[in-house]
Amino acid sequence: GAMTRQQLPVIGRIGNALRAQRVARTFGIDALARVLETYMTADQVDEVRRAHALGQQVHSGQMRSSGEPYIYHPLAVARILAEMRLDHVTIIAAILHDAIEDTEVTKEELAADFGDDVAELVDGVSKFDRAEGVSRAQAQAESVRKLLMAMTKDLRVILIKLADRLHNMRTLGAMEDKKRRRKARETLEVYAPIAHRLGIHFLRVELEELAFQNLYPQRYRVIERSVRQQLGNSRKTIAEIEGRLARALRDEGIGATVVGRQKNLYSIYEKMRRKKLKLPSVMDILGFRVIVSKVDECYRALGMVHHIYRPISELFNDYIANPKSNGYQSLHTTCMGPHGRKIEVQIRTREMHHIAESGIAAHWQYKLGASGQQNAPETRAREWLSSLFELQDSAAAVDFFETVKIDLFPDEVYVFTPKGKILRMPRGATAVDFAYAVHSELGDRCVAARIDQQLEPLSAELQNGQTVEIITARHAQPNAAWLNFVKTAKARSSIRHYLRNQRTDEAIRLGKRLLERAIRGLNLTGNVLRGEAVERVLELYKLDDLEALYAEIGLGKRLAPVVARHFVPESEAESTQSDRDGPALAVQGTEGLVLNYGKCCHPLPGDEIRGHVSAGRGLIIHRSQCREAMHGVRVAPQDWIPLVWSEEVEGHFGAELRVKALNERGALAAIAAEIASADSSIENVQMSDRHDDESADIRFVIAVGNRTHLAQVLRRVRRLSVVARAWRT
Repeated sequence: GAMTRQQLPVIGRIGNALRAQRVARTFGIDALARVLETYMTADQVDEVRRAHALGQQVHSGQMRSSGEPYIYHPLAVARILAEMRLDHVTIIAAILHDAIEDTEVTKEELAADFGDDVAELVDGVSKFDRAEGVSRAQAQAESVRKLLMAMTKDLRVILIKLADRLHNMRTLGAMEDKKRRRKARETLEVYAPIAHRLGIHFLRVELEELAFQNLYPQRYRVIERSVRQQLGNSRKTIAEIEGRLARALRDEGIGATVVGRQKNLYSIYEKMRRKKLKLPSVMDILGFRVIVSKVDECYRALGMVHHIYRPISELFNDYIANPKSNGYQSLHTTCMGPHGRKIEVQIRTREMHHIAESGIAAHWQYKLGASGQQNAPETRAREWLSSLFELQDSAAAVDFFETVKIDLFPDEVYVFTPKGKILRMPRGATAVDFAYAVHSELGDRCVAARIDQQLEPLSAELQNGQTVEIITARHAQPNAAWLNFVKTAKARSSIRHYLRNQRTDEAIRLGKRLLERAIRGLNLTGNVLRGEAVERVLELYKLDDLEALYAEIGLGKRLAPVVARHFVPESEAESTQSDRDGPALAVQGTEGLVLNYGKCCHPLPGDEIRGHVSAGRGLIIHRSQCREAMHGVRVAPQDWIPLVWSEEVEGHFGAELRVKALNERGALAAIAAEIASADSSIENVQMSDRHDDESADIRFVIAVGNRTHLAQVLRRVRRLSVVARAWRT
């Protein structure tokens, strides 16, 4: 046995050497150069060879997990891009795409050797360095963000990244399960959709298939098996339809290529999932492409197709007049074919076909703003990227990543502005998204929408073809609740941005009032806020200006009474301890996000109240008699301040009602109706378990304007025959 054990490594080594030679022949630099020579100058090919020599040198000794020398990975990536006919800068960057990340080479050295473009591209593709203490989700988000930002400068970055990911997906076999699944999921969530968004069909399809296979091997196998069986039965039908369409088009004098095809497995799976269908009902659709030379022939061919096979009217889309967001154009129609099989026919010109397959890589303008064509994929990709660019400034990486994910799935609706301009929105977008898409001012001021002449709420989801008109009001402002239903990045980031600023403004106003009050309470005049004491206090808190100090007080990070103490001139610091409570602060209720109302006692305008300043949550208002308040004032008087409701109080406040009701059917409904008819709305209902057979104990949290309003509600509820007692807790 000893003998063979020693031989094994040798045999292994020979096997590896043979494999390396084979790999070198198929994927080596010479094989790549042969592809490049078909469309590059000799000088450019030499540049690429020079890059390969550098790559081989800096990666020497590194291995892929599959056991082959590392350089074959960048070469394979370059090969994918070469088959897309990309320029030599992209190919060089592809060969060196891991050099900055995995070797000692610096960006500066690359720039010196191969020019700034190459250096920028390689830097753009390099992963964001995962710092200590950064979660994986955050690191992934940062990498994607870095990638997308680099891509807004030069789109070739993303093409290299997609080719890199494709080769990694092809060679996933060598990795352990968990990592494979993670890569596959990321591919489905980020990279395949980016390829889709950029219209590079062949890349997207292969990325999806490989990811699907690695993420859900079981499901993949099941679908693959049934597709094989189905296809066996469909071959004849496909050939028959191809022949019939080709003949009819030829008789019309339209030169066309007709190709029947099988749907890719991932799209079948997606369709099943989306429409909750069983396999056979997805599978009975056969797909055909009709490729002609001119646009008007597309429409003539469509007439012919409909003449031969009865169209299913609602399943027709004209993407030639309304291209998809990635620049894809075709006519799509679904007809009843022979033997009751549905057939999908896509009709397009050769140019459209080229774009449909390779999208943005079809004809290149790399740098921003070179392309004049409205529907060119680059223009589309640019629009998308520039919207990402706006987003980038205002969102944290993980938010940004989530938003990009939402943005990438391009199920879209087309809606019209009142002037007839078409806007493209993601599926599920609402009137608020529409308003922000038109203009951020319009979004900030919108109060309602008229959709096809009907008044609709702002949360209404838009449908294809609707005309949307936004109704605005001068003093309207974005509402935090919108974040629950908006779909687009622009709306979400604009609302967040507004709320953040508004919150700071409000906090500054509130903080100023709190501090001035606290200062008066110490028998100082307001003048100390303009004197030299200010510098001293700001230095103490390490803040730049008074506004920052006010904001910290308003947001509850600093306690006004404590801050005020520091304004006392040193000489008198001992003497003023007397009247700590001073005048009360008026509460308007419109301070918005920095005021919170105690959940224990639900204070209403009209109640006696006091406030508790809590770090991080701002000012929390309690009723004076509330147990928590009475206890708090005893234990930590410095954190409590007396408050009064201001004259102009407005808005709705939660109040808690307890109702003891007879245990009859319809009792709850009757009480709810009565509350509603008193102009109040119910925010929460809880039925208590402790009830006998006769009666039930119900707790409502309702929204009212003040104590008087609450009294009216109570009066009406008590009138009901099913109510034994009702009281405010």
